[in-house]
Amino acid sequence: MPRISFNRRQTLLGSAALGVSLAMPSLSRAQSRLLITHGVMSGDVAHDGAMIWGRADREAKMLVEWATTEDMSDARMVPALAVGTPSDFTGKLALTGLPSDQDIFYRVTMADLADGTLSEPTTGTFRTAPMGRRDISFVWSGDTAGQGWGIDEDRGGMTTYATMMGHAPDFFLHSGDTVYADGVIAPEVELADGTMWRNLVTPAKSKVAETLDEFRGQHLYN
Repeated sequence: MPRISFNRRQTLLGSAALGVSLAMPSLSRAQSRLLITHGVMSGDVAHDGAMIWGRADREAKMLVEWATTEDMSDARMVPALAVGTPSDFTGKLALTGLPSDQDIFYRVTMADLADGTLSEPTTGTFRTAPMGRRDISFVWSGDTAGQGWGIDEDRGGMTTYATMMGHAPDFFLHSGDTVYADGVIAPEVELADGTMWRNLVTPAKSKVAETLDEFRGQHLYN
């Protein structure tokens, strides 16, 4: 199942050693450290491969390792991918040659192109599809943040996705409308019972998207 994993930023004082199997220079201080901005995600999972997604906050090299053990003791690195302005600092990197019907653990680290310093690593996991037949379960959704309904942090954000994840399905299918670029999100929506749905509103989500940056901002909201 594709999963999104988020690591909370940690404050670093001075220099620290990074305990990953990457032969890279030491880290810079936290104030200027490169960031993975939106966690990591896996998708397009097959019996022998998957796509890994990540986004940096500046130009970087996307470094990906995968393993069949949670402690990454058998980690394998794939060739690095450069991410920059044309892709909004976003990278999509294909993993191939994976074992079927297997839990795969992966780790993404971004390396700063300017000085080679590393971001904090972010991890995720998914399971490859089986080669043979067996029962499966899946969840599906669509119409994300549509019709004026955005993220109400007091209600837990997009709780639909948390509910689906709680069922631990084999895979997730999004049936469409991953963004409503022409749908403005209002700060408040009054409900039938008189209570208010209070949307988190960003600059990009407060108007109809007309530029590339505004379209990207709409997607980043979701």
